[in-house]
Amino acid sequence: MRNKMTSRERILSVINGDIPDRVPVSLFIHDEGNFLKQVYPELNLDKPLDCKYKLIDLQRELGLDIILRMLHGMTPFWISYGGLNTETQTNNWEISLEEYTRGNSLVKSYIIKTPERKFSQEFSSSEIAPGTISYACTKKPIKNINDLEAAIKYEPPMDQNYPQKVKKMLGKVKSYLSNDGVTSIWAPGGSFNAASNLIDLDMLYSLFLTDKPFFEKLIDFCIKRTFPFVKAICLTGVDIINFGGNVPGGFLGKEMYDQYVLPYEKKYIQYAKSFGTKTLYHNCGEAMILIDSYKELGSDIAEPFSPPPLGDGNLKEAKEKSDAKFTIIGNIDQVNVLKNGSIDMIKKNTEETVKTGKQGGRFILQSADYLEYDTPVKNIEAYIETGIKYGEY
Repeated sequence: MRNKMTSRERILSVINGDIPDRVPVSLFIHDEGNFLKQVYPELNLDKPLDCKYKLIDLQRELGLDIILRMLHGMTPFWISYGGLNTETQTNNWEISLEEYTRGNSLVKSYIIKTPERKFSQEFSSSEIAPGTISYACTKKPIKNINDLEAAIKYEPPMDQNYPQKVKKMLGKVKSYLSNDGVTSIWAPGGSFNAASNLIDLDMLYSLFLTDKPFFEKLIDFCIKRTFPFVKAICLTGVDIINFGGNVPGGFLGKEMYDQYVLPYEKKYIQYAKSFGTKTLYHNCGEAMILIDSYKELGSDIAEPFSPPPLGDGNLKEAKEKSDAKFTIIGNIDQVNVLKNGSIDMIKKNTEETVKTGKQGGRFILQSADYLEYDTPVKNIEAYIETGIKYGEY
């Protein structure tokens, strides 16, 4: 029997490659809407800090090892969800806005005028469950190389006040969380995810083959506009910075990923780690074919190796092939098991997962993706109880 650790010690121990007292039991819970809004229906989403405090309260009450995943209010909408800069105007970057409804969505239609080009982009938000908003850039601004070159030339950079703002927010959250877990912030990257915020996906998925100079210039622009945010986030003292790797999933194939994606993803990981920040790489789709690529990527954490039908994840195989080069977080199906499964199914699935994952360490038990609205709390309690019971080393 190992000495009992705090949740913070337990999680960091695993990430560092050591064996803790038991497997950390965590959950991916959004810091606005979804499961959080289900539990706290009166929660005001216009107060991001209050949302984070409530998320910590909820996870403490449940007895979780908290990996606090923060996005809401941590970065400007345009850099995280898509489009060009819509918060800063200059003489060469004039922004006009029209708002209207389309079905159940609120659409913000922007026209951005520069001396050389006029950009048109749309940002839509819609309520998909009570208090749960889906955000998306539904009309991307860059259609061709001329658009890109004008954006490179004229788009205003990150607001100079952003680093201080995000550091202040993080400081308050870390103080409130204390030793009950670790903090993480979603960054505007990696490379393909950032590029998908500017051009249509059907164009992105072929661009590296049809127009490589355009593709390379696009990715370089994404790095230029997102790295200041990455630096600012890392300098807050956050424990983990999270990068999205779901857009360039395994369906691209390992050869394509290694040639056209991996070199740029490595730049994001290496840059963040240069500040001493732990890195998390998230691909909630097909990932098994990319395990060797993820070993080369160099991220401290790769997740979640989603099981079928959500993805193609096989935890036993992922553990064996990863050679303990990174910590795996996962991989309980949050829809078919945690939300819609029976208590017996949840206990069986959780027991099997934690027994498989704990072998050799470098494993944190968690839902494959974020908990959805209407997930029964009793199901979550069964998951946590079982994970703790069978996770001891």
